[in-house]
Amino acid sequence: MDPKLILLTIAGMALVTYLPRMLPALALSSRRLSPWAERWLSHVPAAVLSALLVPSLLAPEGHVQASWDNLFLWAALPCFVLALKTK
Repeated sequence: MDPKLILLTIAGMALVTYLPRMLPALALSSRRLSPWAERWLSHVPAAVLSALLVPSLLAPEGHVQASWDNLFLWAALPCFVLALKTK
């Protein structure tokens, strides 16, 4: 494979990864968001963390295992309690 093509491909991949993240930041950097939008966006980190954690807690082996012998749920329980206490 041509080294120029490889470099062009890497540069293109970097561009399409960077632009969608940077354009909203640049467009909104000089504006103040509405209180509604700020409240809505404040829930995004919890939603993303939940979306990442819940599948691995409820389906650690590929199928739903919401029973008393799911050790992943037992291990997560003290973490949830601590998170609620320190919030």
